[in-house]
Amino acid sequence: MARKLIALVIVLGVVAAVTLWLVTAPKVEPASAFATPHKVDLVNGKTMFDIGGCVSCHTDSKEDRTRLGGGVALASPFGTFYTPNISPDNEDGIGRWTEAQFVTAMRQGTSPAGEHLYPSLPYTSYRRMTTGDLLDMFAYIKTLPPVKGKARNHELPFPFNIRRTLGVWKLLFLNGGTFTPDASKDAQWNRGAYLVNGPGHCAECHSPRNALGGILDGERFAGGPDQEGQGWVPNITQKGLGSWSVGDIAEFLKSGMTPEFDSAGGSMTAVIRNTSQLSDADRLAMATYIKSLPAVEGPPRPAKK
Repeated sequence: MARKLIALVIVLGVVAAVTLWLVTAPKVEPASAFATPHKVDLVNGKTMFDIGGCVSCHTDSKEDRTRLGGGVALASPFGTFYTPNISPDNEDGIGRWTEAQFVTAMRQGTSPAGEHLYPSLPYTSYRRMTTGDLLDMFAYIKTLPPVKGKARNHELPFPFNIRRTLGVWKLLFLNGGTFTPDASKDAQWNRGAYLVNGPGHCAECHSPRNALGGILDGERFAGGPDQEGQGWVPNITQKGLGSWSVGDIAEFLKSGMTPEFDSAGGSMTAVIRNTSQLSDADRLAMATYIKSLPAVEGPPRPAKK
């Protein structure tokens, strides 16, 4: 009887292990998503590129926004990530990627080699983008100059250096799909909600995270410690921006100036360089959505020493 029980436990363990292996396998976008040829809009592609913050992470050049050679260090509680070369270089960049491979990386966090990508690429937000917008972004990147050189490998301790473990992380935190407009809201609000939650990935920085690095949904946009360990990211719900008007927020996204005549600092300066490239209408849409966020009490900010 004992031998049968042990055998049963072993069989169940093997079945569980195989099942976990299968459900945590890297996923790809279905071929049906690309069955209809896409008519590229490069103007829209640049808009998605700018709001997507590609420059902030994939170039360390302050003068030339077009050189996406990567290599920028992103500190985190799990180690240091180095952003890859996403220029259209055929050898070191993404020049040979197909549309399907690009969309798969942006939505599923899976590389062309079939490996999990780390969520330092905020595909948890980019997956909310429409296929058309992703393809326009990809087409725009392809117009930029190729840059030689590969970024150095990430510096991650065990077990975070084992990419397969990301399959479990994705089961827990990679959710939601393409943005669905709210029929009860107007077009401006929906445009803002799309830009903020999708390509703008504002919640990725402005939300506290749990011990596994997943966003705490109940405190989304409520601020918290900077994941790079450099200060505090502000609460952008009405708890933090209650005194700001829609116009104040739109102006901040354009110039970086606050209603108190202060200016954006830290990593937000790079964000402002991106949002300043947007149209007034898009900045106003983002401001309209942000102003509508209900007040959420975020984690307490440590007292200044």
